[in-house]
Amino acid sequence: MICWHWQPSCWSGRHNHQPPPDTVTRGSAGTCLMRICIITAGGAGMFCGSCMQDNTLARSLRMAGADAVLLPTYTPIRVDEENASSGQVFMGGINVYLDSRLPGWRWLPDWCRSWLDRPRVVSFLSQFSSSTSAAQLGPLTVDLLTGTSGPQRREITELVKYLATELRPDVILLSNALISGLIPELRKHWHGQLACLLQGDDIFLKDLPAPWQAQATQLITENCRTVDLFLTHSSYYSDFMSRLLQLPHDRFRTIPLAVQPAPPSAHAPTPHTNTANAPLHIGYFARICPEKGAFRFLEAAAELLPADPALRMSLGGFLPALHQKRFLQQLQATARGCEDRLQWLGSPATREEKFRLLATFDWLCVPAEYREPKGLYVLEAALLGIPSLLPSHGAFPERVQLLQDGQLFEPSESLAAAIRRLPRLRTNQQRQNLAQRCLDTSGMQQAGEAVLQILTPTDS
Repeated sequence: MICWHWQPSCWSGRHNHQPPPDTVTRGSAGTCLMRICIITAGGAGMFCGSCMQDNTLARSLRMAGADAVLLPTYTPIRVDEENASSGQVFMGGINVYLDSRLPGWRWLPDWCRSWLDRPRVVSFLSQFSSSTSAAQLGPLTVDLLTGTSGPQRREITELVKYLATELRPDVILLSNALISGLIPELRKHWHGQLACLLQGDDIFLKDLPAPWQAQATQLITENCRTVDLFLTHSSYYSDFMSRLLQLPHDRFRTIPLAVQPAPPSAHAPTPHTNTANAPLHIGYFARICPEKGAFRFLEAAAELLPADPALRMSLGGFLPALHQKRFLQQLQATARGCEDRLQWLGSPATREEKFRLLATFDWLCVPAEYREPKGLYVLEAALLGIPSLLPSHGAFPERVQLLQDGQLFEPSESLAAAIRRLPRLRTNQQRQNLAQRCLDTSGMQQAGEAVLQILTPTDS
């Protein structure tokens, strides 16, 4: 999915960069720290896994000793933890959209356009765009990837000027390849280490209709030829994207996902001590959409709940307007006769609420239909000692192997059959071991140090 963020970059004072409170700009001995600029893309007012991981990565790099700056594009980011992004947003989503849709809009003077880039205006208007599917964004995607040759020339030039003459980072990390249209112009004015984090770009590209899909893929390949490093969160995705974009595999590096410890207020339930008839709570927590497997989860619930009175199943996560009607209808039909054992938990507004929700599960199950490039929700559940049931594709086998816990099932297999095989008894020690392995392998300090080492230019 592409996330549409945008900027207050056209109003007065917009380019006076103020590092966030926890950004360190100089070391204790007076030596300059490496400045890393992460350019992210906002989720139009919704919680976006990629945005949240970009935010955690920026905080992790600061913990590791870097001066990390997180710059949003299109819309402000929405996260459920401390927001590490700068107060400004570049390439404002509304003006970017109108540049492509209204002939002559790009030629209007700043005073006609700048009010649309104010953060409060952006935040208000972006809430109406979250239901837009990739299938409707083909022309706009290609326009943005065309760079300064396209209708967004003004926005791209402005961002590049800010990066090259004001911020002047040592490293720039694009958080997805769909914003690579700025690279050709950037390389004319800035010559530092350039990296691109790939974390689901293919999913958005796959949904673009012809001829936009082929055009967008080719433009990304051309734009990314001067990228020094490509980062992914799984070996699977490195291999896949190297082939898809026809980019040299030796430029790819796998980095860990970064997670912070679970809030103290969240506690996993006490494990059951009785036998195979023990209650079992299976939970889905991800965006409510077909590709994440929400409807497949409901189909399994329809088969399992009438036959197993000890089983509960629940769903939580952001529900886009695009899927709301179908989801609520299927939920209502599935719940008939077992309403108390099938629950819709909604989308928690805070991190504490999210983890309290996750803590009620015995197992997390996200039967994604697409090949997941990262699977952040697997680690979030693991922080509470909760294992995951996942299809055996994409990054999921690597997550289960890393955590040494969880179960996989064949994608073609019945989800209901996979759930029936789950053990109902888990000890406190199993939960504690899982939570500790998650922190040991993906804690913010560890992840920040690993990514900083990869991003450090070899000649520094």
